[in-house]
Formats: sequence, structure tokens, C-alpha cells
Amino acid sequence: MLKRMFVAPDPGRTRMRFAARAVLGIALAVVVCFVAGHSLVGAVTGGLAALLALFTVTDATVRGQAVTTALLPAVGVPVLAAAAELHDFPVARDLAFLAVVGAGVYARRWGPRGHSLGVFAFMTFFVAQFLHATPDRLPELYVAVLLSVLSAAAVRFGVWCYERRLPAPAVPAPPAGSGLARVTTRQAVQATAGAGFALVAGQLVSGQRWYWAVGATWWVFVNTSSRGETLVRGFRRVLGTLIGIGLGFLVAVPVHGAPVPTAVLLAVAVFGIFYTAAVSYTWMMLWVTVLAELLYGLLGVLHPALLALRLAETGVGALGAALAVLFVLPVTTHAVTDAWIQRALRCVHACTAEAAARLAGSATADPAPRVAELEQLLGRVRLSVAPLVHPLNPMPARKRRARRVLALLDDCAREVRGLVAVAADPEASHDARLAAACWRVEAAVEALTAGGHDPVRTPAEQPAEPALAHLHGLERALADLAEPLRTPSGSRLVGA
Repeated sequence: MLKRMFVAPDPGRTRMRFAARAVLGIALAVVVCFVAGHSLVGAVTGGLAALLALFTVTDATVRGQAVTTALLPAVGVPVLAAAAELHDFPVARDLAFLAVVGAGVYARRWGPRGHSLGVFAFMTFFVAQFLHATPDRLPELYVAVLLSVLSAAAVRFGVWCYERRLPAPAVPAPPAGSGLARVTTRQAVQATAGAGFALVAGQLVSGQRWYWAVGATWWVFVNTSSRGETLVRGFRRVLGTLIGIGLGFLVAVPVHGAPVPTAVLLAVAVFGIFYTAAVSYTWMMLWVTVLAELLYGLLGVLHPALLALRLAETGVGALGAALAVLFVLPVTTHAVTDAWIQRALRCVHACTAEAAARLAGSATADPAPRVAELEQLLGRVRLSVAPLVHPLNPMPARKRRARRVLALLDDCAREVRGLVAVAADPEASHDARLAAACWRVEAAVEALTAGGHDPVRTPAEQPAEPALAHLHGLERALADLAEPLRTPSGSRLVGA
């Protein structure tokens, strides 16, 4: 975890720019709210709205990001109104909150935009509970949300739109399906059930801070697609909260909400959230916890007992998510993992075919997009396999197999990248043996993904020519994958 935090690669300093821009955009939003004459509650609402606008919008293109950002108030304002109007009607408020949970998760089937709007809707309702928003505050809160989203958009798309100089990322779609078989539908039901448990149990723990438990359940479900992923994410959320509470005792409690040191620490916490989100959920939750503690300090309600209560409510929320994924329409880890591994293997073949066509002299063949897609698919494989390689996994044999599969897939990706680099050389010439090697790669992929037991051929001695050397290395990695992928066990890694 420490290694991922401090030495994780940051190509092009993308995470650094992402975090620095977030600090700038949120600071501008808060300043604009204060200049507009808003109270501390209004400024906090605005700052959180800007944070969400900068964090959750992940469309592949800048234009798509701008459209999604413009749509955020369209879902946030009605939800904020409902949360405030139902403040004094607990039963109706709770039912509305659960409806927002279910709709927010279900919206993920419409891709990044649906995901962003769902998160913004949920968090708007959550923030209304956090700040005890009442109908008389609604005009101020409406304006705060609108001003803050505009401020965040001005920074993201005007002052510092570094994405315009970056190629559009390849975003693999989730495995297909329909009805309750679709992961998003199952997760919507699971999240609503888990949130219902968290809401009831959280209110038994605290009638004032029960929404923390619901929030914990919600965020455990974000970016997960299987039972194992959700359980691991719940564990990491509790661990990150625990470490964050310890840090809060050292930094948040001593400042007692003093404006200047709190503002500095808030900037550090925001930077930490954005910088660590892509590499460590535990570290991100640490900074989220510190941010919440600092905000409570500003509101004058921070004390040690509140920190202990936050940990308890987080545990309740994680438990609710765990029970939901175990007993409500469970999506098994191996089913999701198998689907992503098969897609990664087929992408390996597509990359190879494009590179071979390029070497053969095709002017239209371009393997670069396929390589980018392969990197995205391997990221999803690592995420889905994470429960199998987790230190707390009690099944060492499956853990070893999963690690072996990840290592060999990384070998495949390395050979593919090498092949593409050779194909990009205008001096590279076509070798008649390339077609035969590519055919063998295709046959190996088909043998691994068809669910049969046909032998995967081990290549002969590696040749000296660079392109053929990479193809033979790829063949060897695919042949080695046959053993861990086909080993009988209680849960297969591919071929389900």
C-alpha cells in the first residue's frame, strides 16, 4: 500500500495535474461563494459540489466531460430540494434516500455519464444530511451549487484543460448481458438492500450521523463488479477510515477549526484525495476522512467521540455492503474475472494482427489504439483478480494461480508493446514467417478462450529478428497461460 502511494508511476504527471487542478477549482468555488455573501454552510456545500464536479466526471472526451458537468445541477438541484423538504419527515426521507441509491447505481449502465450523474445525485442527498439542510436554506444552497459547478468548469475547461493535449483513453465496455444478469441491475438491487440495512443499523448506532453508514455502503459499490471486489473494497474503506481517524487526532482536532490552518490542511486533503484515488482506495479514504474531520472542525462539532462514531458507522456500512453482495443476487468473482481475461486475450490477438498488417505494408493498420485498449483491459483484470491475490485470501492455491495469470498477462502485454514498437519503424521489413506466427497466436487465443482442452503449442527456439522474437515470446506466454487457466478448482479463472 505504501509502495503504491509513494512510488506509483505517474506518466506525464497526470495525477499530479489532476490533484493540483482540483485544489485550484475547489478553492475558486469557495471564494466565489463567500464573495456572493454565502454562509459557511453555503460555502461548504459549494466546495463539495466543486469537488464532485472535478472528481466524478470521467467521460472519454473533453466535450463529453463538459456536457456531463453541465448536467450535474439538473440532477443535483431536485435531489437537494427533496432532501431538504423531507428533513422533518424521517420515513419519507429514508425511502427517498434509498430510491436515490438504487437509481444512482442503475444509471451506471449508461456509461461514464450515467455514473457521474448517479454519484452527484447521491452525494447531494448525502451532503444535505451532513449539513442538516432545511427548506429555508434552499435558495442559498441552489446558488452555491450552481456557482461552484460553474467555477469548477471554468478551471477544468478554461484555465487548465490539460486533457486537450492527451489522446482519448480507451474505455472498455463491461461484459454484455440483459435483465438481472446485467451487473448494473444486480448492483442496483444489492446497493439498495445494503443501504437499507446500513440506514436502519446506522440509526441504531446514532440518530444524528446515520448517513455515514449509508455513504460507506454506497462508495463500497463504486467501481466494483463482483462479490470479491466489493468485499475487498469494504475492507479497504474501513482500514482507510481507521488510519484517517488516527491522523485526525494529530492534525484536525488540535487546530480546533481555526480558519487559516484548516484551509491549508483542507487543500492538502483535497490534493491527497485526487492524487491517490487512482492507485490506492485505502489512501484515498484516509484523505476523505481527514477532509470530513476538518469540515466538522469548521462547523464547531469535532470531538474525539465523533471520530469513534465515524469508524463505527463506516463499519456498519461496509457490513451492509458485504451482506448484500453475499446474499442478494451475488455476482461471483470468477465469473467477472473470466470475462475480463477472455477480452484481454482477444485484444492481444487483435493487437498482434494489426501490428503484423503494419509490418506487411498496410497503410491503414494502426495497432496503437488496440494497445491502449489492452492496457485498460489489463487494469480491469487486475481489479477483478484483486480479491484472489489479497493477503487475507485464505486459499493459497488460487492466490498462486491468480498471481501467475497476472504475471503472464503482463508478459503478453510487454511482448505486444515490443512488437508494436518494431512495427512503427518505417525501415522494418516484412518477413514471410510473420503470418504463420500470427496464425499461431490466434490459435493459442482461441484454445484458451473457447473453454476446451486443446493443447496450446509451445514455440520453437526464439529467432533473432525483433518482430519474430516478440511474436515467439507472446506465443510462449500464451502457452504458459494454459496451465493456470485450466487447472481444475472450485473456481476457474477463465472459460466459465
